[in-house]
Amino acid sequence: MKSEFFYHYKKNVPAIIGSILVAIAIFIVVFGRFFAPQNPYDLTQIDLADSYLPPIWQDGGKAGFLLGTDAQGRDIFSAIIYGSASSMMIGLVGAMASCLIGTTLGLIAGYYGGKVDAFIMRVADVQLSFPSMLIALFIMSVFGRGVGKLLVALTMVGWVTYARTVRGETLSVKKMEYVEAARIIGLPNQKIILKHILPNVINSVIVLATIQVGSFILTEATLSFLGVGVPITKPSLGLLVKTGFDVLFSGLWWAAVFPGLYIMLIVFGINLLGDFLRDELNPNLK
Repeated sequence: MKSEFFYHYKKNVPAIIGSILVAIAIFIVVFGRFFAPQNPYDLTQIDLADSYLPPIWQDGGKAGFLLGTDAQGRDIFSAIIYGSASSMMIGLVGAMASCLIGTTLGLIAGYYGGKVDAFIMRVADVQLSFPSMLIALFIMSVFGRGVGKLLVALTMVGWVTYARTVRGETLSVKKMEYVEAARIIGLPNQKIILKHILPNVINSVIVLATIQVGSFILTEATLSFLGVGVPITKPSLGLLVKTGFDVLFSGLWWAAVFPGLYIMLIVFGINLLGDFLRDELNPNLK
């Protein structure tokens, strides 16, 4: 609590706002289903007669449906709660998998150099020559929809950023005197990488992972909106936006606007927190 990091955090209003938004999103993911008015994916709890009810404060609104309903009569508020859990899980797991693979390859490329470095970086260069969304769309189109397949697509898209960043910092750190001393006394390469190099590049990895969670939530929403992401039987914020967009210009705006706003708030909070971590942990990434 008395650290320089926390001192700067207390004076950084955007970081505090971002933390609050992220904390609220996590609370909703963990405990939201306990106070959701209905389970929007339980057919026994929905009624088609309640389809496209407006928000409760508008004429025609109905008690129990705070943000209105969609085409199936599902409560939008409850659907957002259930969908946010899937979207947050996909963002977190996708970022963790990308982080693990990209950091490992970056450390190997930077430390060993030579042909190993050249091969890994050329693969990264080839991938970077294509738009990441195009790669994700191609993977999902070939293998089909599904949460597992979506995570694979996100990992394939996201590892490159970690690999390039970690490789660059590893090239710098491995020239330090304490690393040279570790080599001279005969420490195994794996031990040098894990105990002497990784701790010095981990700050950059944390910053990248934080920002990438928000990016992957947007990517999942985009793929689901395009119809190649999460299956329609699974809750997802992107699917809610897609189904609402079909009637957006018919005056039934709430079916798409509220899920879209929630996605925006989550990603906005993550980005605010990520910007603070970037400035504090690794100013070179600014």
